[in-house]
Amino acid sequence: MIPKIILGKGPKAVRRTIGYLFGPGRANKHTDPHLVASWNNFAPDPGRSPRRPQKEVEDQLATQLDQPVQMLGDKAPKHTVWHCPVRAAPEDPILTDAQWAEIARRIVAAAGIAPDGDEDACRWVAVRHADDHIHIAATLVRQDGRRPKRDHDQRAVQREARQIEVDYGLRRLKPGDGTAAKRPTSKEHFKAKRLGQDATSREILRLRVRRAVAAAASEAEFFALLKATGVDVRPKTEPSGDVTGYSIALPGDVNKQGEPIWFAGSTLAGDLSLPKIRQRLADTGPDPVATPPGDPWHQATAATERIPRHLTHGDEHAAQGQLVALGAALDLLPLVAPAAVKGELERAAAAFERATRSRIAADLDSARVLRRSVQAIWRTPAPGGDGSGLAMLIDAALTAVAFARHWHRTRQHAQQEAATEQALLHLQNAYAHVAGPVLNGLAHRTPTLQTKHRYARHIQQSAPEYAERILNDSAWDALAAVLADAEKAGHNMATVLDQAVSQRPMDDARNPARALTWRIQRLGQRHAPGPRAQAAKAPSTPAASAAASPPQPPQARRR
Repeated sequence: MIPKIILGKGPKAVRRTIGYLFGPGRANKHTDPHLVASWNNFAPDPGRSPRRPQKEVEDQLATQLDQPVQMLGDKAPKHTVWHCPVRAAPEDPILTDAQWAEIARRIVAAAGIAPDGDEDACRWVAVRHADDHIHIAATLVRQDGRRPKRDHDQRAVQREARQIEVDYGLRRLKPGDGTAAKRPTSKEHFKAKRLGQDATSREILRLRVRRAVAAAASEAEFFALLKATGVDVRPKTEPSGDVTGYSIALPGDVNKQGEPIWFAGSTLAGDLSLPKIRQRLADTGPDPVATPPGDPWHQATAATERIPRHLTHGDEHAAQGQLVALGAALDLLPLVAPAAVKGELERAAAAFERATRSRIAADLDSARVLRRSVQAIWRTPAPGGDGSGLAMLIDAALTAVAFARHWHRTRQHAQQEAATEQALLHLQNAYAHVAGPVLNGLAHRTPTLQTKHRYARHIQQSAPEYAERILNDSAWDALAAVLADAEKAGHNMATVLDQAVSQRPMDDARNPARALTWRIQRLGQRHAPGPRAQAAKAPSTPAASAAASPPQPPQARRR
């Protein structure tokens, strides 16, 4: 159940609100509008007065609601209307008028508008014009002339809504921590539908700003990238000439006067204000030392594979910084992915966006490698090659997001935990589509049966707890192929396998065979050590013995 508080101001705010509630709606969505409850239980009902013109009854109701406000004259508050739509979930049962009336009373009591038993409380009405929701409208002057005590009413109303869900057996929403981005209004949704947009202007702009932040290395580049997406940008400049903020507008999104509808960055999301963006760019800017050369897909995957360790062993601020960096990576990934998986990756990024914000301040210093490598992928003309880079990065991201879910769960971040669950579903769909062709292509190059038996013995030695799952997996042929590639490149197969297994435990790997395939593929593309280097790394045993048998895995050597 979703309540949302809207404040109204102006000399005719009450009358406008009543006119809207009993009118057809902006998209003729209002059906049979009528009162289900009011402050005195006998307020005039424009929807149930067939013997009188509806407009006349609307005027009468508005006058009665507004009377305490009018009595104050010039001392009336700036905002005079408290408007709270309360909507049930689509799968919830249809509630009766009596049930909605009781819900309305609980909401106004929790908000401080009309506490239980307070005969001098604010005047209010609850109007129902659809099966799934009501609108509560109240005036913000009590009948004794005082102001209502409605401190933190949004939080109080949300808490009461969570309890109403329990009491009425409704879908239970996740409690928030106040860090969620602002939801689009119903008006924005209807306008998007009229304009033929798949999303509201607010959502479109938020995505474009997030992508520009993820891709930019400086503030100037951030604004340049933002303009390149086709949005209008208006910096907020002080008399001193300093730029302290910005607003953006979507071309074609105009008000009744034909003027662009501007959104400040901070109204799109709390972390998209210019000061927050500047801090993020400064914290994750390039190091004085040049970025080491290498495949950016491999670097991004390695950095993503380190996220679980940050979440389990690092401090909370560094962990939150890793989640911000992972969210930025997911924001850019759809731009370099095949068309067939763009949609799933976009939905994964949109879902995970909620998991990147919490009350914990983010330390982004440890996330520089992931940020720079993903930016390098985005700047590469033909990234991904045969798709293996994208597949291995999504595979690592799946594990990282699963750890993020646990991290948020242990801190009781309910909305963020739910966001990671949604992101996982979309990433799994994208991974299945991308990884399948890559693994099939590798399987076609699988080595001879004799060579595979030799590899199998090494796997049983290096990873005995996973060996059965690996050797019985459909990805075993692909794994054998990348082991053969590593050998052909001059690597010691047993050493590469030991390194891949010891990189991090595979207890959390959804599929050990695939995880090893991507790890060994990355290790195999590194420069192979020469014979002397390999001999130096070998155990201190006679040379003939070392040549006759491969080095033992680390676990065996320790025993």
